[in-house]
Amino acid sequence: MTLEIQKEIRKLVNPEKAKILAGFFKTGKGQYGEGDKFLGITVPQTRAVVKKYWQLSLAEVQELLKSTFHEERLAALLILVEQYQKGDEKQKKKIFQAYLKNTQWINNWDLVDLTADRIVGAYLADKPKDLLFKLAQSKLLWERRIAMLATFHEIKNGRSEIALAIAEKLLGDQEDLMHKAVGWMLREVGKRCSQKEEEKFLQKYIKVMPRTMLRYAIERFEEGKRRQYLGK
Repeated sequence: MTLEIQKEIRKLVNPEKAKILAGFFKTGKGQYGEGDKFLGITVPQTRAVVKKYWQLSLAEVQELLKSTFHEERLAALLILVEQYQKGDEKQKKKIFQAYLKNTQWINNWDLVDLTADRIVGAYLADKPKDLLFKLAQSKLLWERRIAMLATFHEIKNGRSEIALAIAEKLLGDQEDLMHKAVGWMLREVGKRCSQKEEEKFLQKYIKVMPRTMLRYAIERFEEGKRRQYLGK
């Protein structure tokens, strides 16, 4: 079944933009986004469509999330974020569960980054964080990224403990996308919580930390301090 929202989205198809996006999101053989398909629609365009269709049923949203087209999966996830923010506790739990049930479709970094903290992180804010440690050990790259990005909710609220604990678990991850995600969250810990806490973590693990992770983590440091860390 083709949903009304899909008809609306596909009116915006831009083949030239689709080619550019396919390259940007690494869809070639052996790359992290292998096989992903694009319609060539911008995020603002997608958000505009989502505003019209945010009241889709959860079943319809999950159907849309299984689309072969990246922008349609993004639309589904943005609808979930919108519904989560406006829902009561019962609805939030359903959305959280649906999100985790469908992680195989949340399969590129932007899909994770725009949603994980707003759904998974928000739902777990006043609950045990065991799930994040479980996701951090997943064989699925995107579940590990969800674990790391979900901690952004904690960081935004001035709490660094869980973010640093998940970062520690992911120090040995082999994926460059995870090095970037962990480094980014460490940088945010320094920016929003405590640079002292971030530096304490860096000094403890600098000898085992992937260089990309370190570069992302120290991006906001002043030049002299940045060179000092890179020299170590």
